[in-house]
Amino acid sequence: MKSVRPKKNLGQHFLEDLTIARRIADTVDACPDIPVLEIGPGMGVMTQYLYPKDREFKCVEIDRESVAYLQEAYPKLRGNIIDGDFLRMDLNEVFGGKQFVLTGNYPYDISSQIFFKMLDNKDLIPCCTGMIQREVALRIAASPGNKTYGILSVLIQAWYNTEYLFTVDENVFNPPPKVKSAVIRMTRNQRTDLGCDWALFKRIVKATFNQRRKMLRVSLKQIVSTADAFATSPVDLTKRPEQLTHEEFVTLTNYIGTLL
Repeated sequence: MKSVRPKKNLGQHFLEDLTIARRIADTVDACPDIPVLEIGPGMGVMTQYLYPKDREFKCVEIDRESVAYLQEAYPKLRGNIIDGDFLRMDLNEVFGGKQFVLTGNYPYDISSQIFFKMLDNKDLIPCCTGMIQREVALRIAASPGNKTYGILSVLIQAWYNTEYLFTVDENVFNPPPKVKSAVIRMTRNQRTDLGCDWALFKRIVKATFNQRRKMLRVSLKQIVSTADAFATSPVDLTKRPEQLTHEEFVTLTNYIGTLL
């Protein structure tokens, strides 16, 4: 059977270490009994350990060559391979509106977009695991005050408990990426209400971290430009965004909301 050629334009780096593939596949066991959706199975190195699990399984692959390979190599998967783009999918249609675990060896160049889509569908996805660029994994799991703490940290940690599980070296991939990878797990917390307007919360987080070296009172002027608007702010606006906790961003959002 002919192997699939990794395609640079799709950001494909095929994992070749079966021990690591099994370890990543087993991260979904933390959220048992619900279906699993794998993004970008490639040649099925993780898939071979995912689909035998006693739960409903589907995978989505944008590369037609990989789809053809999977259908031939894993005939039991036929009917459960989605030929398409995850970022364009209606996730309610994947398992008939049922919750599911999201996992995969995610393409580096779209991993952030995948997680933003996860947030948009957070009630459908109680658990997300998988492998990404180590730098992004550190960012997701970072705490306030850490230089890697940023937009993904705040937005994801608002709804998910994050775990940095382990680091993966470059030499276990074909072709080897130029950076290290890491495996993470994000599990929905018990929060059902953020306590503020989610859309405004996202706007504020993005606006402040896009100018992360500036004090909050400076970066927030692109949202509220009224003179002396911040005089009674309950949050210290001489701080920079990486110094704020999630709760302080909620407080800030509610305050900004009164000024708009």
